[in-house]
Amino acid sequence: MFFRRKNVACAFKYENTPLSTPLENLDFVVFDTETTGFQVATMDRIIEIGAVSIKGLEVRETDTFQTYVNPNRKIPQETVELTSISNVQVEGAPQALEAIMSFFDYVQSREAVCLVGHYVSFDVLALKSEFSREKLALKKFLTIDTLDLIGFIAPSYDMRDLERYAMAFGTRIYDRHSGLGDALTTAYLFIELLWQFKNRGYSTWGELIKATDSQMRSLQ
Repeated sequence: MFFRRKNVACAFKYENTPLSTPLENLDFVVFDTETTGFQVATMDRIIEIGAVSIKGLEVRETDTFQTYVNPNRKIPQETVELTSISNVQVEGAPQALEAIMSFFDYVQSREAVCLVGHYVSFDVLALKSEFSREKLALKKFLTIDTLDLIGFIAPSYDMRDLERYAMAFGTRIYDRHSGLGDALTTAYLFIELLWQFKNRGYSTWGELIKATDSQMRSLQ
């Protein structure tokens, strides 16, 4: 017998946001996940979610979200060394579904137009996989990848490392391989990219969508 998976949704404002809306009138949430490894579609699990809001083209450092997540498996030593997240830290942390729903509550309360991330397809796959393990389906929603915006503004750059991009564009760098730290680093990089986007004569939500459309990320 075929059972249809229940859809879970996170509310965003992009569907009701006029394409003519100026960039400075948009609210975003920038996020990042840390995981036990790179095989998030199969064996690896989320161990941290970090996020920060953007309003009026400014990063709101006093308005952040951070939670560790219990992966229900031992964190590999190389991941502990990379992220500084220990098995003790996640032992009493929320389960993935609870942690993600808390994150979605944060996103919805900020009335974000969409989620933003650096190489965001990895992070959204991690979220989607956690829901799939609970026999739930995550309803698709819009995301913007800073890599796509960099590709539009400076197509000569050919690298994925967040820190190298932050250095190249002269933006702030926070704790690496930390969910909140990487979210803050990505947020400041995103703001710099938006200002460069504006300096090239683009100023609206519709133009931002079009500029990132070729690789625009969405959950299925």
